[in-house]
Amino acid sequence: KWKGEGTTLNLENIVIGRCYDYIRVVNPAVGDKNCSQIWEAFKNAFINKDPCSILPEDYELFINLSLHIIPPNKSLFWENNQLLVNSFADRGRRYMSLGDTLFGFLGDFLSWCGQADSPGLDYESCPTTMECENNAVESFWRMASITYAQQSSGVIHILLNGSADGGAYPQPGFFADYEIPNFQKDKISQIVIWVVDDIEGPDIDSCGVHSVKTLETRLKTLGYDITCTDNNKSVMFLLCLD
Repeated sequence: KWKGEGTTLNLENIVIGRCYDYIRVVNPAVGDKNCSQIWEAFKNAFINKDPCSILPEDYELFINLSLHIIPPNKSLFWENNQLLVNSFADRGRRYMSLGDTLFGFLGDFLSWCGQADSPGLDYESCPTTMECENNAVESFWRMASITYAQQSSGVIHILLNGSADGGAYPQPGFFADYEIPNFQKDKISQIVIWVVDDIEGPDIDSCGVHSVKTLETRLKTLGYDITCTDNNKSVMFLLCLD
């Protein structure tokens, strides 16, 4: 019916399992969370509804139940380099990207949607963002991105891909549309941008030119103290290693 992949099999077990994994092993500092309650709030955001009419605010209860403090200076925003960010952040040990928060960790790499007037999940297919913007996954990540940006403080890090087609700073994009507008200016001391090219990839974008310049101008206009570095050594070492 839809063009996107259907709900990930065993979704409930995965989400509840990830929740316990996170609070017991990955980041016990967040304290106790009610994982079954979190699953119910997650499921109720999209179950029994038209899969094209799910709004970010439908996930509000889920976010409130899974929310925790993001340590200052640990936030790592990104575009077009998810796997690199995951290994660089190292599950919150170096940085805490959205996927290293409890709410982001629960949804990472999963697919899900319900059906109108049916309490079941649709395992056959789910709508893509091209088919409808207000789908269960897109709205989840919008809400998660907004929350993550609001909770970030201190020195903010942004890791962009200088080899990405269309530029390192895509517009529209989650970072441009949902994260920057939700930064809490009084909580942020500095913004550090890293533009890293793929190994042997094209050098399409760099600090001070093209889309990165657009981003720098936007952040400066908003009154942030920013620095930008091309091909940060630590990130390059990690890329070489991979």
